[in-house]
Amino acid sequence: MSQPATTLLQELAQICGSTHVLKEGDLSAWESDWRKRSRGKALAVVRPDSATQVAQVVQACARHGVSMVPQGGNTGLVVGSTPDDSGRQVVLSLQRMNRVLAIDKANLTVTVEAGCILQALQERAQQEGLLFPLSLAAEGSCTIGGNLATNAGGTQVLRYGNARELCLGLQVVTAQGEVWEGLSGLRKDNTGYDLRDLFIGSEGTLGVITAATLKLYPLPTAQLTAWAAVESMEKAVALLGLAQQQLSACLTGFEVMSQFALSLVVKHFPQLRVPFHDSSAYGVLLEHSDHESPEHARAMLERVLEQALEQGLVGDAVVAENISQARQLWHVRESIPLAQAEEGLNIKHDISVPISRIPEFVRHAQALLEGEIAGVRVVNFGHLGDGNLHYNVQAPAGGDAKLFLKTQEARVNSLVYEAVRTFGGSISAEHGVGGLKVGELEHHKSPVALEMMRSIKRALDPQGILNPGRVLRV
Repeated sequence: MSQPATTLLQELAQICGSTHVLKEGDLSAWESDWRKRSRGKALAVVRPDSATQVAQVVQACARHGVSMVPQGGNTGLVVGSTPDDSGRQVVLSLQRMNRVLAIDKANLTVTVEAGCILQALQERAQQEGLLFPLSLAAEGSCTIGGNLATNAGGTQVLRYGNARELCLGLQVVTAQGEVWEGLSGLRKDNTGYDLRDLFIGSEGTLGVITAATLKLYPLPTAQLTAWAAVESMEKAVALLGLAQQQLSACLTGFEVMSQFALSLVVKHFPQLRVPFHDSSAYGVLLEHSDHESPEHARAMLERVLEQALEQGLVGDAVVAENISQARQLWHVRESIPLAQAEEGLNIKHDISVPISRIPEFVRHAQALLEGEIAGVRVVNFGHLGDGNLHYNVQAPAGGDAKLFLKTQEARVNSLVYEAVRTFGGSISAEHGVGGLKVGELEHHKSPVALEMMRSIKRALDPQGILNPGRVLRV
């Protein structure tokens, strides 16, 4: 190891303590991405326990010209939080900064450190009789800092919005190691540029989020889940419109799952009961939250389903009788990515398209893929309520999945992303850009937009030491 690197590591040990500067042993939890598609090599993994220590770490790395990769739970899907293979980057892990700092029940806000696990925040809010509505499959291990850095979505965006809409204020360490104290709980503040929104979704390339003040909501009196079988994506969209008309803001979730996606769950998790999976092209999962009474909630949801049956939008439907049944239905939805992994390597897409154009997009993209690649299998599911599909592609049955990815991934991505572009959509709805989609972003953003983004990056991080090579090339 070179003398400058040794000196830096000594400084980091003085800041965080030697036990929190990891250089040897198994560092795969920090160096490998969640999908095991990339494995880097870090100079060290540094684990500060306060914003002050984060600032000091950034200052030390800046003095030595060493780049950093901010990391939360490392559950991302676009290779945005792991080091490269140079052995010269510092992984800045915020997992020790996991405290809930304050809850203001009158203001309906909570302030947490960036390393706070999402599920821990959900549970703490519930203990106070409140709701923090961000919900996604990785909530048992993902962190609030990572959720904000990627502007995470999840299953309740339809009602509550992405992570951006749930955040009122931030504390951020800049690329120069200064601390911006922006932990405001204000819902109205028109004092200049909105710095908060600049850092949310920037994937650690502009600053290191160290704490956040977030919105809370009253817990609903009742929450009901239903599963409906529909014959087509057109009817799923029509059912969404009916549910929105009848339930309004009480419709908190609307998920769609293709028959093939559900067949993988049946195949690999036979203990799960999947309603109507062999009799309909799509399954739809609806969630209705009500602040009046359980009886009122059930009556409203059943009325929607009855109208849908009368209009021919739904072939069959079931309403969960209790929390256990509701969880089982949601578990089916959340098991689709795991079933895909069991089936073998696959190509993931996190795309969004205007809801009105989704049926046409699905037909168009399917025809393109099947016309170009024999035996291709599409695993289509996602958050229809906000236009976000996880439009994934599985290798042909019985084929060599590794060879399929090696020879066909670029072509599959090109076909899917061009279809997304044709229908006015986005190549990244909620997962971010990371390192996987940097090249694609350059084809799908205008030169004007890219140059504005590069100008912001150069202004805030002139040394280029914060998560370089992610989101965009400068």
